[in-house]
Amino acid sequence: MIGPDGAQLGIKTVPDALALAREIDLDLVEVAPLANPPVCRIMDYGKFRYEESQRAREARKKTAHVTVKEVKFRPKIGRGDFDTKVRHVQGFLAEGHKVKVSLQFRGREMAHPELGSKILDEVIEKILSVGKVETQARLEGRSMTMVLVPDKKPVKKEKAATAVESEVDVNPAVEIETALETAPIEVIETPAVSEE
Repeated sequence: MIGPDGAQLGIKTVPDALALAREIDLDLVEVAPLANPPVCRIMDYGKFRYEESQRAREARKKTAHVTVKEVKFRPKIGRGDFDTKVRHVQGFLAEGHKVKVSLQFRGREMAHPELGSKILDEVIEKILSVGKVETQARLEGRSMTMVLVPDKKPVKKEKAATAVESEVDVNPAVEIETALETAPIEVIETPAVSEE
């Protein structure tokens, strides 16, 4: 039996251990039931469970939650759509997410998988600054997929927002007002046009 301060109290019978725990106004908790003889401890069980849940919550906060985002491309994608999707991929990687890039083939597009490889190679070239390839592109049925991972740790949104605010500390309305007050005013007279 172990006391509330962690000291060994020796081997005691169950009624004696319960009486001792009640005197101190604490609980008798069986810690190691498989040991011979079983080990019990005198403690405040409610407090113990609360502290365990707090430790578990802290451990969950410290773990990194990596999610896999998916961005779909097509072999005949336009330049504007391509650029927009690549920006989304870069944003996801900057936030610390993995990105699954998939390219869907339809009908006769399957005859030219090299066009899909070319598009995925362009994606890789564009994202090299923020990420790298975890799984190379491979053809599975009618789709070609690859997985990208971020290069660095994710940038917190709050830190990024405060950095932007610190860069822009001038109120644009005040700036325009002062520019109007200091601008020189020119008066230009136009000759009257006679109607004949």
